[in-house]
Amino acid sequence: MHTAAGVEACLPIRSDMDLVWVRQHVRQAAARLGFGLVEQTKLVTAASELARNTLVHGGGGQMEATHLSSGGAQGLRLAFTDEGPGIADLDQALSDGYTSGGGLGMGLSGARRLVHDFDIESTPGDGTTVRVTCWVAQPPRPREEA
Repeated sequence: MHTAAGVEACLPIRSDMDLVWVRQHVRQAAARLGFGLVEQTKLVTAASELARNTLVHGGGGQMEATHLSSGGAQGLRLAFTDEGPGIADLDQALSDGYTSGGGLGMGLSGARRLVHDFDIESTPGDGTTVRVTCWVAQPPRPREEA
């Protein structure tokens, strides 16, 4: 059972500058929890992609960071929430190479591969919430075969 040790931060995502603050906060929080440099970089990269999606596709929103503890293991859960148009086809949005914004199409699928746990809820017309969790020194889950 995962125990939330408490919400450590709730940051707005309304501008490009907010994206910088999100990345900085995630790196500092991961370092405080004992994540190694590679783990920190993966989590910051996932957070950066998800925060940009929140801003660009969701019209802005917020990131909530929560410190987790489970059987002595330390983790960090990040929840990105917006009240934008939502995602009509989650399977398509999560597929490698899909892009709705002219980018590389690695946002959601790339972020999913960089974290241990990935959950997305989206309702067309009502917004999207993406939750990702990483644990200190836990190997990443195996890639899903397509």
